[in-house]
Amino acid sequence: MLKEIRPALVVLIMLTAITGLAYPLAITGLAQVIFPAQANGSLIERDGHVIGSELIGQQFESDKYFHGRPSATTAPDPKDASKSVPSPYNAANSGGSNLGPTSKDLAERMKGDVAKLKAENPFGTIPVDLVTTSASGLDPDISPEAAMFQVPRVAKAWGLSEERVRALVVAQTQGRLMGWLGELRVNVLRLNLALSQSGAR
Repeated sequence: MLKEIRPALVVLIMLTAITGLAYPLAITGLAQVIFPAQANGSLIERDGHVIGSELIGQQFESDKYFHGRPSATTAPDPKDASKSVPSPYNAANSGGSNLGPTSKDLAERMKGDVAKLKAENPFGTIPVDLVTTSASGLDPDISPEAAMFQVPRVAKAWGLSEERVRALVVAQTQGRLMGWLGELRVNVLRLNLALSQSGAR
């Protein structure tokens, strides 16, 4: 019986060493050499402090800053752990709301968002990504149209010309991967950093 068990144990130990140690360490080391920023979370620093990541959205509520897509992520209710409360961009609980087109809650939330957006820019066409959540709830990017829609509000809050703020949006617009894959996008955190630096001058 020992003859049958020994080869199985040897194979188990070898596969554990290869797939559980050697392979992960090799890939981690390779990533650190080839893509160090991405491997470490694409963190953004300012004045020596990490203020966010290019990969995970943040909630900006002030009129002085561009807002990202709505986020449907939640967190446990501090008063009752059996319930949940909204917690936008909660990376520990990534996911969408799973509400369908017949959902009353979804319809009411979107009506409220549309009314708020129309109040801040009554003449603009509301881009769909400003009223719909992403599947992850962590989307860090918006479309250039969504950023341009917010220009009048942001420019007014900073006391800047709309032309100057539009130029910032254009400068922060990222192209398609390899020129054809994906859509044009604007990273909200990077745009707000550029805005802060521009508005401070």
